[in-house]
Amino acid sequence: MNLALASMCVPLVVALGLMFNRHQGGRWVIMSSLISLTCAALALQEVQETGRQYLMLGGWESPLGIRFELGPLNALLLCFTALVHLLVALYAQGSRNASTRDSDLWPLASLLHASLAALWMARDLFNWYVALELLGLVAVGLIILSGPKSHAPALRYLLLSLAGSLCYLLGVALLYGRYGVLDINALGAITVADATTRAALLLISVGLMLKGALWPLHLWLPAAHASAPTSVSALLSALVVKGPLFILWLIWVRVAPPEFGQQIGVLFAVAGVAALLAGGWSALRTPYLKTLVAFSTVAQLGYALLALGLLLHWQRTDLSAALWLFVIAHGLAKVSMFLAAGEMQATLGSKRVDVLKGASQTMPVAMFAFAVAGGSLIGLPPSGGFVAKWVLLQPLLENPAHWHWALAVLLGTLASAAYVFRVVALSFNRADPLPQRFNPDPFAQWLALIPALLVWGLALISEPLILWLTEVAEHV
Repeated sequence: MNLALASMCVPLVVALGLMFNRHQGGRWVIMSSLISLTCAALALQEVQETGRQYLMLGGWESPLGIRFELGPLNALLLCFTALVHLLVALYAQGSRNASTRDSDLWPLASLLHASLAALWMARDLFNWYVALELLGLVAVGLIILSGPKSHAPALRYLLLSLAGSLCYLLGVALLYGRYGVLDINALGAITVADATTRAALLLISVGLMLKGALWPLHLWLPAAHASAPTSVSALLSALVVKGPLFILWLIWVRVAPPEFGQQIGVLFAVAGVAALLAGGWSALRTPYLKTLVAFSTVAQLGYALLALGLLLHWQRTDLSAALWLFVIAHGLAKVSMFLAAGEMQATLGSKRVDVLKGASQTMPVAMFAFAVAGGSLIGLPPSGGFVAKWVLLQPLLENPAHWHWALAVLLGTLASAAYVFRVVALSFNRADPLPQRFNPDPFAQWLALIPALLVWGLALISEPLILWLTEVAEHV
């Protein structure tokens, strides 16, 4: 557990230091992310060998104490968080087009890292509330680094996030008034299927869906992600929206009575299908590149919501493997797509998709990174996105009565292919004459390609990864 705490505390200490001195902030954040990644990887190895680890902060036992829990899944998420922060920090420090050097990006990004680490390890409803609030406020601060143009989207995000917080906190208050505990293990042992519990769980779910931009409560996401600096957009899409999803999953798997889960599961699954179609349609129609990538986040979160809904409705824990495969594959793909899109947008001098005409000739590495990452979103084999869809489709194809859910996955795949190939096809048109000042950054383009290659590399370990995630889900 000490290694996991180190993975959280290193970026926290760096964030506090950088609040007073921004000098060489990028180097400090790169170093802290690398240390955090190393600690998280060692913690994952340790928890695999010794089993789950627990820490009662301050020495107080439940229900008074604050409990941290480290299992295989959240150890993996600690590694994933540190890896994404490392890649984004390298981009923000090294890209010629990044405008965030010696800025507030560095302390805020480190604070975001520490907040997510605390969220992954916490197992208490109120401490999740604290982590969510810190996460949301830091995310808003990161968005407004773009300047006045981002103030309206950031304000909309802040207000809707606060509305989500009120819903979540009211639900927590109802559960505490009903049962007198906030630890999710203790709650899971005593919750009963009554009206108060149902109302509390619904309020908590609405709050988390608002914060996680899950359809239909996603309206703040496209403008906020598109208007943020490129490095911030990558962090928001790959990591921030996954925190509320993680809490939503644990609450319905560990706390909610199974009969409630079976009822709400259908609604989650339908919302997931709607997200696939509505998000894909919006991505296909928008004229702006980063907005297209942002709308695809709304669509791709639909796969995770569909997997969550079906695992609750059918009480099949093996679908948790599909859920977390989607989370990891989507996170890596979105880092690549946002970094590539932001680099092409800044170099070519326009926010519109049309500017990518001939990009396969003018910026081939960045366009290749975008296409490779987009292939994973579509689910082309043998990418990580394909592996996740295959795990989701297996129980759907086993029973002919589930054909409509399989059809929904197919329609979502076609929508993803439409907006990805819209960009890729345009990039193969003949390039327009370039201005003399055209000067692409090779380092930034190659860096954008790394997470795209990693998400395809998941196929190399797909079988043991699926088996491992399925086993982990059965012992949540």
